[in-house]
Amino acid sequence: MAAARAEFAVRERLVEIGGVECLEVTPTSGSASGGTVVYFFGGGHTVGSPEEDIVIAAPLAVLAGVRVIAPRYPLAPEHPYPAAVDCAETVYRALVDSTDSARLVVAGESAGGNLALALFQRVRTAGLSMPTAFALLSPWADMGFTGDSHITNRDPSLSLTERDRADMASLYRGETPADDPLISPIHADFTGLPPTFMTTGTRDLLLSDVVRLDTAMRIDGVDATLRVWEGMWHVFEFYRQLPEARASMAEIAAFVADQLA
Repeated sequence: MAAARAEFAVRERLVEIGGVECLEVTPTSGSASGGTVVYFFGGGHTVGSPEEDIVIAAPLAVLAGVRVIAPRYPLAPEHPYPAAVDCAETVYRALVDSTDSARLVVAGESAGGNLALALFQRVRTAGLSMPTAFALLSPWADMGFTGDSHITNRDPSLSLTERDRADMASLYRGETPADDPLISPIHADFTGLPPTFMTTGTRDLLLSDVVRLDTAMRIDGVDATLRVWEGMWHVFEFYRQLPEARASMAEIAAFVADQLA
């Protein structure tokens, strides 16, 4: 976090949007005239915060020239589903009321990617204006853990056993079935999803989630772009000492800026 703040000059302040506390991140030099990114942090729906994800939010704000709004959504087990999704929809509705949706991108990493895809379904059902694009880093899409990468598990960054993963998912979903599309977006209908950019790595625990998402999106007619990085693990973009992390963040930021242009 300290390294990200040293590398990228950003202004951070707490704001309230729709009654939800959010971290607003903007470049200190120039302006965030490129638009707004609603960004959901990761942490398995049980840990994490907007401040910890400054490692992603700061380069995104500076490289794409945008304002990043990171909601402090409620976490399980104290606040299981649908609390986080309700919170995400509340913030999105407030932003749509005050901002042209064509100037909005929704982004998230891991559990935040899960939340972003649940938000898409809520927005479509409610008939709200869609954001212009989605950008997802290693999104968690299958709380049933049915993909191959959950079995092979070559991820050096997540030391979670099969029981750990099941417990974390259970804390979040409560009594809701694991195959509910709002819990596991791998089962969702993606008709109407705006252009979507996703990243993962060949050693990502959630590689299967992301690859299967890409396939499902393309079947439903989505303009989807998938980047699979050789030898990289879950949300490797956190580790900016890696050339691959820097290159991936640059690509994500370029995608966001292009979609908002």
